[in-house]
Amino acid sequence: MTDGGIELAIRLTPSAAADRIDGPVTDHSGQSRLKIRVRAVAENNRANRAVEALVAKRLKIAKSLVRVTSGATCRNKILRIDHDPEDLSGRLVRLIGEEGG
Repeated sequence: MTDGGIELAIRLTPSAAADRIDGPVTDHSGQSRLKIRVRAVAENNRANRAVEALVAKRLKIAKSLVRVTSGATCRNKILRIDHDPEDLSGRLVRLIGEEGG
């Protein structure tokens, strides 16, 4: 958590069959990430914009509050979500429970 928002580590799969949030995974370095798939291709920032829109929609916040801040050209990314951290924590827990099973 940071002041006025959170940073979320994700593992993005572009060109997927459907837009979905699969749930938490642990990468090869032992870091937990949220696995997300989007239909958009990984060119011209399309997949990054798609993941921002998907996360915003699922959290029921404005798209402008979600942005990729690290890893723009790789699968492992950091999303910055500008919103009340306590509210976001609750929303993320519910989201992972609903979609990540």
